[in-house]
Amino acid sequence: MEKKLSRKLLYIFLFAIAFAFVESSVVIYLRKIYYPEGFQFPIKRSYDAILIIEVIREFATIVMMASLGVLLSRKFWEGFGYFLIIFGIWDIFFYIWLKAAINWPASVMDFDILFLIPVPWIAPVLVPVIISAVMIIIGYDIVRMFDKGYNVKPGLLHWGMVLAGVAVLFYTFMSDTGAAFYEKYPEPYNWLLFAVGIGLFAIAHLLLRKRTMSS
Repeated sequence: MEKKLSRKLLYIFLFAIAFAFVESSVVIYLRKIYYPEGFQFPIKRSYDAILIIEVIREFATIVMMASLGVLLSRKFWEGFGYFLIIFGIWDIFFYIWLKAAINWPASVMDFDILFLIPVPWIAPVLVPVIISAVMIIIGYDIVRMFDKGYNVKPGLLHWGMVLAGVAVLFYTFMSDTGAAFYEKYPEPYNWLLFAVGIGLFAIAHLLLRKRTMSS
């Protein structure tokens, strides 16, 4: 079982790195179109067809990674664990490829547009990197538990804490309406709320682990 899992993780790693390069390439092209002098805030407002295509492309990207997670396991939560690993590696290497190709970001504290669905998500680069690292750790622990024969089944308390963590993080991403819609510079990021969101994820996973191991 260990050898089979290691092989799966190797292929996942290679896929996520390659897919991250594809993603970074698209972003580089878009920045050449909209920010020929280099990406910076305030955001240029645009409602043309390219923006619509970009939103659809982002959705398609999530579907592709989720589909791979499903293909790797017939068990929903194990597949979700694989998805977390894929997404985390993909997102981290997205920034690594950008740094290698165009030397951006200059600092992990530089602000970026993380997603456009349903509105622009704005935060320093360090934020998605930390979240991605947490996703990789949690995802790996989930697939390891399945690999050892445990049946991972989240309870209501786990769900409540995860949803609360998601809501907190979403608020930190989408609350800066000035930078998102009115061509203003981003406000200081709310690191305290970010820590609360990450803490909720960590506690939720510890509860899930305890519930799984005791079942």
